Amino acid sequence: MQKKAVILVSGGLDSATLLAIAKQLGFDCHALSFDYGQRHRAELTAAHAVCNQLGVVHHQTIHIGLNSIGGSALTDFSINVPTTAETGIPVTYVPARNTVFLALALGWAEVLKAFAIFIGVNAVDYSGYPDCRPEYIQAFQTMADLATKSAVEGQSVTIHTPLINLSKAEIIQQGTKLGVDYGLTVSCYAATDDGKACGICDSCRFRKQGFIAAGISDPTRYQKLPNS
Repeated sequence: MQKKAVILVSGGLDSATLLAIAKQLGFDCHALSFDYGQRHRAELTAAHAVCNQLGVVHHQTIHIGLNSIGGSALTDFSINVPTTAETGIPVTYVPARNTVFLALALGWAEVLKAFAIFIGVNAVDYSGYPDCRPEYIQAFQTMADLATKSAVEGQSVTIHTPLINLSKAEIIQQGTKLGVDYGLTVSCYAATDDGKACGICDSCRFRKQGFIAAGISDPTRYQKLPNS
């Protein structure tokens, strides 16, 4: 019987690579995206495009109103997306986002009888986010082992984080080898409705630097910026 996995697919560069890796490992992939009130909603369109390009058994989007609590530049339009590098935990951190995402992925995995969840957290480029760190993932794994019927009955759901220690360049190189079309992806925190990137937010800077370091042409569609 084909082994099943729930793959968190945001529509960004990392999650597209994540999906390609899960498929290479032989998983029957069930993609999960979230409409959580994010300002960069073009990533949801990108998620569908990525799933169509790479192929999944099923792709569903769950609606969660994280914008109702705000607290992040990604869910509160009164907070500007920063255009310069920040120190400490950045204002683009979304309170409890990965905890909520993983909890719902865990529930769906149990329903599907899937014993693997793939999430594209990365502690190299995004070490400022507390819910992208290895110790957080380990803590959630411990909770999942205690909280799920499947684990209590002898079959744990394992959380896989194959990108966690990779640089952006390494992620791009691996995804390119696996046939990912990065032109379909949207990483920008302030993307236009049709998916054009601002080119100056943290996510855009990491993405641009990654393509340069990887020695691979950047297929990102950028907005026309002043003096560009």
